[in-house]
Amino acid sequence: MAEERSNEDIVAEYLGQNPQLAQWVETFRGYCESNKQWDARREFILRNMEAFPTVEPGVPSSSLDRLLSLSMVWANHVFLGCSYPQAVMDKIKEMGEGIVVVDAPVHKTTKDGVLARGKRSATVEVDADGCVKRAKCGSNELDSRPVGRQKSGPLPQAPAEHQPFFNRLYKAVAWKLVSAGGFGPNLDHFEILRSCAESCKETLTCVFVPLKDIAGLPAGRTQKEGHVCEIRCQTVYMGTGYGRDESAAKAMASKEALKVFQGRKVTVKICRRRYKGKDVEDLMLLDEQPRSQGFPPALSYPFQDEQLEDGSS
Repeated sequence: MAEERSNEDIVAEYLGQNPQLAQWVETFRGYCESNKQWDARREFILRNMEAFPTVEPGVPSSSLDRLLSLSMVWANHVFLGCSYPQAVMDKIKEMGEGIVVVDAPVHKTTKDGVLARGKRSATVEVDADGCVKRAKCGSNELDSRPVGRQKSGPLPQAPAEHQPFFNRLYKAVAWKLVSAGGFGPNLDHFEILRSCAESCKETLTCVFVPLKDIAGLPAGRTQKEGHVCEIRCQTVYMGTGYGRDESAAKAMASKEALKVFQGRKVTVKICRRRYKGKDVEDLMLLDEQPRSQGFPPALSYPFQDEQLEDGSS
């Protein structure tokens, strides 16, 4: 306990001596982070800034994106029990050495390394452009869970909790498109979406799946080569795109996501869609336009354990 208080004192003293740094680093706090989670992740960021010499307060850069992404990966491992490839685990453990989190959650694993609480393990790669890439999990992963843990979905209050962030993102996108001369095919749609999300202190999540592995594709689509990309932010679905490779799929998904911002407003809603052949409730960002077709099938589903945790707390 004394060591933890000492760490807190050191961080507080350091930030007190550097008020501009304190104000800058505070902008990276996530919308849903508790005080304990943010205090730990903030210390992680401050401790490792020297390892990224090109990081300068107030100056966007790929090095800053990487540091922030690694801080989120470390926090997800410590507080949520998320598991990543061994190289990533070794990296974040080295970067997090010396940071003490009092009463940190204990995540037990089986002999096979699977989290006993049902946390899913997925391959994660921090992309150079600031997008967190998540490869799809094993096809039998959900089916192998105990029956009592199959029911999942976003909490009823989730749309209201996420709406303020997407109102800010809507304004950021609107100004960005105005400065770019309006929405058009020649824009770098992903860069616009990424930069706007980061200006609102969030990171996009991109999930890529080979097209041949997708069930429930739109009628008439017979092509089996290529990839599908799904973009989310704060677990909210924003768009899906198809392409010959991951880069092309990401570009198309970004374009589809930006189309939602063309109306007078955006709204976060809970909607029904397909995920691995089953109907699920998903958190989605929508405009005011009526839809004649259903939504594309989900490639990821970040709500597997939310209700389980909420009920066990």
